[in-house]
Amino acid sequence: MLNKILIGLFFILLSSNVYAEDLLQILSKAFENNSKLNAQRASLEAEKQDVNISRGDFLPSVTLSGDAASQKDTNRKNQSGSSLQDTNSTPENRSVLVEQQIFSGFSNYNNLKKSKLEYEFAKFELNKLEQEVILSAAKAYYNLGYNAKSLEFNQSNVELFERQVESDRSRLERGEISLTDFAQSESSLAGATAKLITARNELISGQKNFQKIIGLEAPEEILLAYTPKLRIPTSLRTATSISDQINPRLNLAKLDLEISKRELYAARGDLSPSASVSYQKKKNYDLSSTIDEREQEEIKATLKWPLFKGGKNISSVKKASFKLKEKELILQDTIDQVQIDTANAWTNYNSAKGILDATSAQLKAAEIANEGITLEYDSGNRRTTLEVIQSRALLLDSRTSFAKAQKDYAIAQFNLLASIGDLYLNNIK
Repeated sequence: MLNKILIGLFFILLSSNVYAEDLLQILSKAFENNSKLNAQRASLEAEKQDVNISRGDFLPSVTLSGDAASQKDTNRKNQSGSSLQDTNSTPENRSVLVEQQIFSGFSNYNNLKKSKLEYEFAKFELNKLEQEVILSAAKAYYNLGYNAKSLEFNQSNVELFERQVESDRSRLERGEISLTDFAQSESSLAGATAKLITARNELISGQKNFQKIIGLEAPEEILLAYTPKLRIPTSLRTATSISDQINPRLNLAKLDLEISKRELYAARGDLSPSASVSYQKKKNYDLSSTIDEREQEEIKATLKWPLFKGGKNISSVKKASFKLKEKELILQDTIDQVQIDTANAWTNYNSAKGILDATSAQLKAAEIANEGITLEYDSGNRRTTLEVIQSRALLLDSRTSFAKAQKDYAIAQFNLLASIGDLYLNNIK
């Protein structure tokens, strides 16, 4: 007896591992095939280059230049009107220019900080999108499992009613039931067939949706009862605390505010003076008829102070100030919304868990009731055709409700972690 129990537990664990691997493979494949994710990854790399571009403003710039020409002077005359000999020259100019900005009113500094914040912003956007893809993939997976179960239940229901119609036809011929009873059986079969058609179409729709989101053919079997081991918070307070720290939407709003601050500081910097130094070395060949070569070196310090640009600088500062106020309001709204979404997700999770327990008990009772009523009806006792039909309808509803509860409970767990911001592939086991 003990060996049988151990063998049973072994197969249960083996089955769970198989479904875990299937789900993880499906989620991983969704990561590979999702075009939005790939686009966001490319955007992240672009933002990384913006940081390098901003760093470049602190480094000196070196410019090499050169030119060559061919000149011919003809019909030359001196001041007395006498003709001069024609001349040919091939002047060449070469130069190297080194420029270094010394001070820019901290605009470059704030632009660099802004670029770094924008890079962090892009990482959180990718993080947010990754969690959305996981949630969408999980929904497609479990919805497909529910559609398959619904088709299975409705197919079984149709087969039962087909057997009942055949049985009732024989009983009608023997005079054991009335024509009304037989009509009820036929009507129930027609209704069950209609539900089967609906379930079949819903399964096809679920398969298409699965292929669209995951990029794979729909699996033949999905275990609705299987839910991966997820790190579910133990209380709403814990969930809210975690969300306040890691929620991507919240972090995006915070970063957006910091970016706006840097934009304001940079705009103010445009009102400040700027200073730069440069060094240039030139070399000229065949410069004129009297000068064959010449070298020049120049060191220059430049100071600029934009006192008036038609009001553009002042307007830029005002615009940045209004943008900053906007981001502050958006951040507060995001904080409130994230807390509401976390609370709703927590409530839905607990509700789904309670409904799962209730529908499980409902299904057990419906199975016992249907078995007893069917046996009594088949043995010719006082059970009517209508009672059998009602019993089977209740059983079908109970099976469907339980399957839906399994699906909803699994999705509710994923949705809770997504609302918190903790839905990662490495958290799914």
